[in-house]
Amino acid sequence: MKKQLLVSFTLGLFLFLVACSTEAPGEASDGSDESNNEKASEDVKVGLSISTLNNPFFVTLRDGSEASAKESGYEIITSDAQNDPSTQLSDIEDLLQQDIDVLLINPVDSNAVVSAIELANDANVPVITVDRSAGGGEVVTHIASDNVEGGEMAGDFIAEQLKETGKIVELQGIAGASATRERGEGFHHIVDELEGIEVVASQSANFDRTEGLSVMENILQSVGDFHAVFAHNDEMALGAVEALQAQGLLDNVVVVGFDATDDAVAAVEEGSMDATIAQQPGLIGERAIAAVGKIVKGEKVEGFIPVELQMVTE
Repeated sequence: MKKQLLVSFTLGLFLFLVACSTEAPGEASDGSDESNNEKASEDVKVGLSISTLNNPFFVTLRDGSEASAKESGYEIITSDAQNDPSTQLSDIEDLLQQDIDVLLINPVDSNAVVSAIELANDANVPVITVDRSAGGGEVVTHIASDNVEGGEMAGDFIAEQLKETGKIVELQGIAGASATRERGEGFHHIVDELEGIEVVASQSANFDRTEGLSVMENILQSVGDFHAVFAHNDEMALGAVEALQAQGLLDNVVVVGFDATDDAVAAVEEGSMDATIAQQPGLIGERAIAAVGKIVKGEKVEGFIPVELQMVTE
């Protein structure tokens, strides 16, 4: 009888314990699973690979990213590829070795950067591209102004200034950069449709002021008279301004740049440049860090996050 009572008691105790514990092994009962998987802000580490810090535009983009990361409590590590695709690949390899959670890339070359992005993909590190897009690899989102629209804005402005009649020189950026392709595409959408407009020279000056000066000097010798310059960025436009000033031709040529760097805006205000397209690089950096915040929280991020353009003419 005592043995039967002991068995009944033990069985009852077992059933009671099973009824009180309805969770599978390893489950939390307070809903803390989601919060445990989400990193604290101070534990989030961001890698930022910039194409070059010799360009004021990218300095502002970096500053916007770093200020926003600091405000969010994230650690951010920045590298400067110095406009060299192989340096950028090496930089990104180093960043991935530092256990970053998200990688921001401003590509030197949109196609050359693909191998670096694929390294991040293999390491399960989410990638965001800023200002310039990538030709491949898995990218969570791209944050930039609409470069095609910006090129169209420049084309419209120049056509209006020339009353749709005249010769134009185009200073192109780095050959493999998406910004070069897209800004040129938008510009030609406009000027190629106008019978009175002729693009008499299209040459690369690699987004560089010194090269912009040198290329413009060569064009002045080989082309002769022209009436406007569209440069794919402000650094090249400012180089072109120097060349035109040296020949006493600046008053006769409309010069339009792209980026609205401080030097270019000052040049527009003093009249040596006629216009520049403002991209707001600091805002690009801020929106990149906002996207990082969504990624580390597991929230949905749009595939393209646009940043508004503005035409600066005074």
